Order: sequence, then structure tokens, then C-alpha cells
Amino acid sequence: MNDSGKDNNAPSQSSSSAPPPPAQEPVSAFERWRRKAMLVTGLGVSEEERLADLKAHQTRHCEKRKAYLMQYSPAVVFMLKHLKHSGCEVPAENILCAPCDLTRAGGFSPNPGAVVLCSGHFFSEKHMEQTLVHELVHMYDHCKFKVDWQNLRHHACSEIRANNLSGDCNYTRELRRGFVAFSKQHQACVRRRAVESVKANPACPSPEAAERAVNEAWDSCFNDTRPFDEIY
Repeated sequence: MNDSGKDNNAPSQSSSSAPPPPAQEPVSAFERWRRKAMLVTGLGVSEEERLADLKAHQTRHCEKRKAYLMQYSPAVVFMLKHLKHSGCEVPAENILCAPCDLTRAGGFSPNPGAVVLCSGHFFSEKHMEQTLVHELVHMYDHCKFKVDWQNLRHHACSEIRANNLSGDCNYTRELRRGFVAFSKQHQACVRRRAVESVKANPACPSPEAAERAVNEAWDSCFNDTRPFDEIY
């Protein structure tokens, strides 16, 4: 006998029979426009909200450009093909668009093998293309030559190659940085940028050690244009 006195055939009062929550009203086009205007002008929103919206917009724009370059840039497509042939295929999700500090435009992380493109830091599509090729050269070296990034000479060699082959050191890029030379401008740029990168390696004990590593790697690595036939 059921001592509770309840009808066993009564409908269950479980949460599954609770009425569904009311449907949310779709945001009108006017409300979306009003919100965007507030974020642009700063009226009615905090500075943190404005910055978050700006970063989200820059990241979306970076992702669109990234997708275009991975499909249509001859240099990027070439590097992706040779990475695949070397056993290191690079899916789109391994090339990330993300906010970064103001000191760089991109980076390469050996583990798990990802490239970061710094959204909002590119002044043109060509700049983004050159940055992506630069980081893909690092990825190619890591895959094909098993680079030890704690070894300053290994790091120097990859930096020499990446700056040499990516277009980072063409005349217009150097002019924008404020460096003008009429003789061996390209070589001077490659050397300077390689030394700067090696100096930033936590394993580098001094600026002199960075310069020494670049000097030791220079001849063989500057002339090594793989997988390109010549300097791009």
C-alpha cells in the first residue's frame, strides 16, 4: 500500500514538464546600429567595452585576410605546400589571429606548432603576407631541420632565413622603419633583425652572444633559400 496517499497515476512534476522560457526578442537593426554608434563614439559605454569591440573587429578582419592569403597568396600557398610535403601540414586553425603587444606583428610557437598573427598590427595586406611567410619559414625549419630554439646558432639561422626569404627586408619596409641605405640594404636589414630576435631569446646571455651567433651562421644560412629557388 502506498502510505503517501498520492495517486501513482498523477502526472510527474519533473523539470521536463516545466513551461519553456519565453523566446528572446530578436535584436532590431536599429538597436544594432545604436549599439555600434555607442561603441564608436564612446557615449554610454565604458572604455573597456570599446577596446573589446575594437579587438574583436580587428580579429575578424585578420581572419578574413588570413583565409584569403592561405588560398590566393603565391608565397603562402607555396610554403604551405612544402610544409605538407615535409610532413607538417598546417590547418587553418593552427594560424591564429589574436591581440598582441605592440612590439611585434606575429610569432611562431614550436609547441604545438602554431603561428600567431597579431590582429590590428598590419598596415597592409602585403605586410600581413610577409609576416605570415616569415613565421611559416620558422615552422618549415622546425619541421624539416629539427631546430633547437635554445641553441642560439640554430635560432640565428632560422631568423636569417625568415628575414631573407619573406620580404620583410625589402626597400619599402625598411624605408617605413626609418632605415635607408644605398648599398647592401637587404643584407644589413636581415642581419639587424636576426640579431634583435636572438637577443630576445631567454637563452641568450648578452647582445654580444646574439651578434656572435648571427655571424657564425651567416654565410651558410643567408645562402640557404630552401624551399624557394631564390630570395622571394
